Amino acid sequence: MKTTVDIPDGLLSEARRIAQREGTTLRALIEEGLRSVVARRGEAGGYVLPDASVGGQGLQASVRGVSWEELRALAYGDRL
Repeated sequence: MKTTVDIPDGLLSEARRIAQREGTTLRALIEEGLRSVVARRGEAGGYVLPDASVGGQGLQASVRGVSWEELRALAYGDRL
């Protein structure tokens, strides 16, 4: 697939020098770099929410089994 991207002049010049020194093409160098970034970020699986749990035993016995509406009313009271 062909596409057009804007690459800063300095970065492009350096990439061309590296490609020439290594006896490869600019295209191969760009593809290698892009594959590297995709692989590295793909392994991470995206953003992982940090664990912010605080211990404890879950809900208090007095609110276990109540409906969401009842729990919300207890939490917000008259502010609903």
